[in-house]
Amino acid sequence: MVAAIAWFYRSGAILYSGDAEAHLDIARRVVDSRTPGWFQLGTTWLPLPHLLMIPLVRYDHLWQTGLAGSIVAGAAMSCAAAFMFATVHRLFDSAAASATAAAVFLLNPNALYLGSTPMTEPVWFASLLGLLYFTVRFAQTQGWGALVGAAVTAFAGSWTRYEAWFVLPFAAAFILMRGGRHRAAKTIFFCAMAGAGPALWLLHNYLYYGDALYFYRGPWSALAIQGNRTYPGRGDWRTAAEYFLAAGRLVAGWPALLLGGAGAVLVLFRGVIWPVVLLVLPPLFYVWSIHSSGTPLYVPTLWPNTFYNTRYALAFLPLIAFGAATLVHHLAARTKIAAAIIVLITLSPFLIHPAETPVTEQEAAVNSRARRQWIGEAVDFLRASAGANQTYFTSFGDLTAIYRTLGIPLRDTLTGDNEVAWDEAVSQPDLFLHTDWAVVMGGDAVQTVIDKARLKGPRYELSRRLTVKDAPVIEIYRRLYEDPVP
Repeated sequence: MVAAIAWFYRSGAILYSGDAEAHLDIARRVVDSRTPGWFQLGTTWLPLPHLLMIPLVRYDHLWQTGLAGSIVAGAAMSCAAAFMFATVHRLFDSAAASATAAAVFLLNPNALYLGSTPMTEPVWFASLLGLLYFTVRFAQTQGWGALVGAAVTAFAGSWTRYEAWFVLPFAAAFILMRGGRHRAAKTIFFCAMAGAGPALWLLHNYLYYGDALYFYRGPWSALAIQGNRTYPGRGDWRTAAEYFLAAGRLVAGWPALLLGGAGAVLVLFRGVIWPVVLLVLPPLFYVWSIHSSGTPLYVPTLWPNTFYNTRYALAFLPLIAFGAATLVHHLAARTKIAAAIIVLITLSPFLIHPAETPVTEQEAAVNSRARRQWIGEAVDFLRASAGANQTYFTSFGDLTAIYRTLGIPLRDTLTGDNEVAWDEAVSQPDLFLHTDWAVVMGGDAVQTVIDKARLKGPRYELSRRLTVKDAPVIEIYRRLYEDPVP
């Protein structure tokens, strides 16, 4: 993972994704804001990936470069691969099969890319495969140590991505069935510890936003963003599955899907059921989300022939890796040779076309092209025009990349996440708006306040308008002072 991070860092691709930028900046604003603290974790995205980044984003260089998020993601992907290796070794006692599983999982170029960016998927994979390892170990030993490990990794997953909430009841049922003596007590312990994750997040949303389900139906939720707009697969199970499988082909390739699927079927007939059940749950969750939860997924091979959420299909990868390992173990006499062959076959689409950019990176690059252009132009203008220790009235989100790139502390910005200070500036700008600059995106709330301020002050003059194709207009306003600033 170190080599992958270095590669994507040198290519400048770490922060192509708007989500990657947002995850990095959410972690930073917890410790660097006019109003730092827990509230800055927000509502829609679960908090663990941001909490893990906090010790690193305190360092300006690691925040500005994005490496704070890359280090966390790379460590998480390495942990995930280690858990995959350990699980297969515990089940089959085969070093070749274990190495196959880890290699198929970790050497996929899309996994290497996501593992180099401040995204939530790497932490989720570490949690999921940790849960797999500890539940397999628990089934063999019924020990409390394995149970605690399963509960901790399940909790971690439930604070990382919502598909973990879907997985929890199945894990609890497995603990109950394989718990041996005191199975009821063990199941209650697991449910209490793992279930604390969703419970605490519901409490967070209730205490800070007045609605326990604010993350699901609030203004920044997937349902609110998508609204009533239709997309392929919404309300259509067949189309939802078709698009998700098409994304899986792009992310993993047909050889990996076929080999992994064959291995999963084989191991089911050999009586190893739980790993397949657990690892098939995330792909099922995504198909369900496309169908019912306002979560579109677009691939360039199907209408509307564009990219969106292709990374979700990486959910196939742990199942593929496990299936490939079972083929090595059950079918091969010379396991080392078979392991090498199967790894090469699963990676063959990427080995045949080594210069082709991974689809997850393609999506991030294509969808961020316009954003990266106006960020660069805004950075160039402010670097030449704004002095040191200036303050900014702005929106948190894509605009934050400007301040990160310039190394401007977020405490020097005033955004909607600053609660009382923001509300005062919005309601009475003549009394409470004191920033030196205002940066506006496409007529957002900041624009409304700047227009309102023309009546009583303070006065802001448009200094630069950035117009980029396929992007909202960005306007930069400089405050005009009545008297010279000392």
